Amino acid sequence: MKDHLIRVISDEANVRAMACLTTATVGEACARHRTSPTASVALGRALTGGVLLGALLKGRQRVALKFEGNGPLGKIVVEADPMCLVHGYVGNPVADLPLRDGRFDIPGALGRAGLLTVTKDLQLKSPYQGVVNLVSSEIAEDIAYYLTESEQTPSAMGLTTIPDDQGGIAVAGGFLIQSLPPANDAALETLTARIAAMPPLAKLLFDGAGPKDILDRIFGDIPYEILGHQDVAFHCGCSRDRIEQALITLGVDEIKSLAERGEDTVITCEFCREPYAFTPEDLRRLADERH
Repeated sequence: MKDHLIRVISDEANVRAMACLTTATVGEACARHRTSPTASVALGRALTGGVLLGALLKGRQRVALKFEGNGPLGKIVVEADPMCLVHGYVGNPVADLPLRDGRFDIPGALGRAGLLTVTKDLQLKSPYQGVVNLVSSEIAEDIAYYLTESEQTPSAMGLTTIPDDQGGIAVAGGFLIQSLPPANDAALETLTARIAAMPPLAKLLFDGAGPKDILDRIFGDIPYEILGHQDVAFHCGCSRDRIEQALITLGVDEIKSLAERGEDTVITCEFCREPYAFTPEDLRRLADERH
């Protein structure tokens, strides 16, 4: 099944919801960063969460999530847009921990003390930024806490990423349910109870359930309207021109110093690990253009 996201709204429950399959998207990101199993799970959940938050935006708006903890993973950074294009990286991609009670120990890997910073470029004068403490370091719970506390939008989120035995990703996906004002408390209680009673999200996806099947389980007999479907994909907007612009910010003297080494300078994009090589001649040209 191709990675995709479905958006719905329920007038009866007064909620909006989304669910997505992100297996291939997460697989590409983890392959690029050569992540350990634990890092793959953490990055995969954050990427899927980013897809869901990005899908709430419109036009050229963007969202960035940064998880910073005191565990061996260091940090996780994800950026996404309304087109469900996403990229991201983890600070220490080889950090790995043993399973804890049969589950990947993401709180131990990320660290239980830290911050989640959400930055939204809404195409205004300055970006909006919200910061909350990590409440559990379980990614989904932290994002839901941010939405509820910082944006005053009661939210429930579920995220999953399961690696396979070959170092790839067997399955990844997630859902987001958000209450709209005025809140329908009875409907919210019903939806919350159904989410709690659901089989693990990973099992449902393993068994072939798609995003709509997940929402059907959550809503049950509560009617909802499908607003649209969208493909989900890994995408990084880096380019040689952008890397050149970053080099230029170093200043003429530093660029000349790199050129004098007499060897190629290779700059690798943090988000997608794409390498860009600049010969000494390339660097001298840049320095001359800025002189």
